[in-house]
Amino acid sequence: MSQYQSQYAPLRTGFLAPPGQARPRVTISRYAKDQINFVLDGVDLSFANALRRTMIADIPTCAIDMVEIQENTTALPDEMLAHRLGMVPLISTDAMRSLVEQRDCACEEGCSKCSIELTLKARATSNMRASDSMQVTSKDLIRSPGLGQGGLGGPTDDINPYEEPTPEVANRASNFGCPVGYNDASSDGIILVKLKANQEIRARLVARKGFAKEHAKWSPVSAIGFEYDPHNVLRHTSLWHERDALAEWPLSENAKDEEPPARDVEGRVTESFDFRAKPGRFYFDVETVGSMSPEEVVETALNILELRTAQIIQELTTGEVGQGMNGFGEHEQQQQQQQGMENGDGAMGMNGAAGGYGAMSNGSNNGGGNAYVGQNGASTAGHAYAAGGGGGMNGGSAAGGEYAY
Repeated sequence: MSQYQSQYAPLRTGFLAPPGQARPRVTISRYAKDQINFVLDGVDLSFANALRRTMIADIPTCAIDMVEIQENTTALPDEMLAHRLGMVPLISTDAMRSLVEQRDCACEEGCSKCSIELTLKARATSNMRASDSMQVTSKDLIRSPGLGQGGLGGPTDDINPYEEPTPEVANRASNFGCPVGYNDASSDGIILVKLKANQEIRARLVARKGFAKEHAKWSPVSAIGFEYDPHNVLRHTSLWHERDALAEWPLSENAKDEEPPARDVEGRVTESFDFRAKPGRFYFDVETVGSMSPEEVVETALNILELRTAQIIQELTTGEVGQGMNGFGEHEQQQQQQQGMENGDGAMGMNGAAGGYGAMSNGSNNGGGNAYVGQNGASTAGHAYAAGGGGGMNGGSAAGGEYAY
């Protein structure tokens, strides 16, 4: 019997195994055009939740960000119509490489590298009956030749055909930026507005790259189901009930994949509660909006997590001067820490990156000394971390940057 099993109860299916005894594993249980169900084994709850949050808010997509109303005689005001247009999902296959963020582009008002232009034109005829109406849907959005984006296979206006296209334009799929379901005969499209006789709508739309943490219109998913421990063995969920919790709270479909706890004839759990147990199996139900395939959503989220983890490891393991935390190398950090302890001033990295920001201090734990946050920072006694706007705690991207929460 292993050392782990001698100290703790035998492992139950769905719980985290000891380090080194299990590797992460993904098992796909269902795959459809816009939905994927899979089981993630061998990871901690924090990683599984990070994957869920990344799929919701950190995958870049393409969405309508600017609406220029040229004519609107419909019943909807311009603001409401612009909001409905912004929520229309656009095909965003490989958006991470196919578009540049506008804030990072050298242009001022948009170009072929950072923007996609669409047009909307619809007019109801005058001989329409008063009881009839004309539906304007997302299928009426046409990707125009503006901003260097030719229509589907059409010519471009502001790109020299003899010049080699930029990598962003070359990487795009032929239907990139088109409304989801534009060529699906079985779909009627998303209704934008209804027109009565002689009513008209004309608008110019510009789609850009963005993230759902800025606005929900950029989210590639509509919902993500996330569950672990369906039998509630860990007691992380308090099930309010009147008489019988098992009868009033039916088990989910995932419960059949895990071993239920032993109960007596009255339904009470007879096994002893192991407060050390941790969940190790997580059930995901990812439903996309159609802008990306479910497979691409999951893979992109995993790649983003891998990149973030690699950046943190690189910052923590770098020992050169000016490359460590707070702008100091490993040796300089130790000297600063020792000096702070001797002086009773809990100060580390007083002259951190970007002019004295990003210092680490805890004055309350160093003999009641004062905590300093660099020459240009305010005093924050008792705070564990104080990140400035210039370089952040690890000297990486600025706080509040692309992937900061």
